[in-house]
Amino acid sequence: MKKQLLLIAAIAVSTLVMSQSTGFGIRGGLTSSAIKGEAVNNLHDLIDFTNGAVTTANHTGFYAGVNASIPISDVISVEPGLLYSQKGYEMKGELNLKGVEFLGINGKAKLTSHYVDFPVLMKASIGGFQIFGGPQISYLTKADLRASAGLLGFNVIDKTMDATEEFNRWDAAVTGGIGYKFTNGFNISASYDHGLSKVDANQNFDSYNRSFKVGVGLNF
Repeated sequence: MKKQLLLIAAIAVSTLVMSQSTGFGIRGGLTSSAIKGEAVNNLHDLIDFTNGAVTTANHTGFYAGVNASIPISDVISVEPGLLYSQKGYEMKGELNLKGVEFLGINGKAKLTSHYVDFPVLMKASIGGFQIFGGPQISYLTKADLRASAGLLGFNVIDKTMDATEEFNRWDAAVTGGIGYKFTNGFNISASYDHGLSKVDANQNFDSYNRSFKVGVGLNF
């Protein structure tokens, strides 16, 4: 279903690009993302945490890509984009290590998910101020999980593994934000992505991507 929606959106955007006076731009910036819901349960098959306290933290990454700007009126435009975006989350807690007879080892797990995002935004521009929002379809190209644990200042384990198959390849989301465009085409923006699809490959857990983006761009 997501593939069909992506194909339909691509055809619609291509038709608009060919029939309108279209501008183009580049943009990039920082992401602060997490997986909300039953996030800790997602990695139980990969990382064995104890029943002690496990805390989560946002993952800091980056995004970059290109976009088109298709005017509908003097104020409204449609803005499809193609972006590379890092998402994920981090966990900290007590880690069970087979063959080790003591607990209290500080364990950390950092998930970095590499996505290709395809947003289609409706944007309103009043002077330099901009507000935008719309649907977004994303494809997971790879997910890397780094697990580490230390005791008395020494690393007991430090391992990176491929966790791609544990997660849903496709994600649907809504995204929106605000920005400001200067007369020379330089712009700044802040936005929020709210994932609607379960990230777990088997969809057993109610866990979803959430991501804040802050960035800059240049329109031509």
